[in-house]
Amino acid sequence: MFAPGIFLGNVEGQFMRHSGFHALGTWTTKSKAVFTGPGFYNPVTDRLTEPNHPGISYSFTEDGHYEEAYYRAISNPTQPACPSAVLQWQHGTYTLEANGSLILKPFEVDGRQVMSSPCSYDESIYTRYKNPEMIERYQVGPDPFHNVQRLDLFRFDGSPMHPMFLAYNPPQMLPTSTLNPTATSTAPARNPTSKSRVKRTVNDEIGETIEPLNEKAILTPTEPFSADRWWWVGVGLTAVGTILYMYPSK
Repeated sequence: MFAPGIFLGNVEGQFMRHSGFHALGTWTTKSKAVFTGPGFYNPVTDRLTEPNHPGISYSFTEDGHYEEAYYRAISNPTQPACPSAVLQWQHGTYTLEANGSLILKPFEVDGRQVMSSPCSYDESIYTRYKNPEMIERYQVGPDPFHNVQRLDLFRFDGSPMHPMFLAYNPPQMLPTSTLNPTATSTAPARNPTSKSRVKRTVNDEIGETIEPLNEKAILTPTEPFSADRWWWVGVGLTAVGTILYMYPSK
């Protein structure tokens, strides 16, 4: 029987609001390949590292900070040999509400995302990423099959996420302050046009093909090609065609 993660005590003060939280530590899905911390995102080089298998990891601290890491394989029904991959990382603060729900507020400038579609583009698309979340409820308790603590998170609509299992306590996390400060929240990322290579195949034998985290997430897109360049190419080809058409044939 899972113990419901609902805190019914005094909610005054930041510490008291988290003192009844039962999901402290680092949690990961059954692939045991994705963990929060420097192994997934390196803030010094500003790079995400692709794990061996897809998965999810969340970490929570007692003082109200969290971190999350996602590696997703997105199937392509029309072209099964052309799956896409998405890596997402963000961190920030969380609030445990009196009704047991969790409000996750990421630091706006720190989140990162890499999208790879090897059959469509030669290079991955690297962008800033921000996705506030509302966890409707959570459950923590022993898993009868794995004999470890299990965390179940339920999205704002009550739908369950993939179950996660306790990996580290204390949690394995990067510093809980802003890692990439900018003058304004709308300033460009450190290297907004950078594109890092991603493996051309996605190993999904664990069976954790997951849909994108949130289609309404706030992104800073990077164009995979230059529209102006292709416009000028079209103009040039039109001019060449006109000259060849007007040139008298023998």
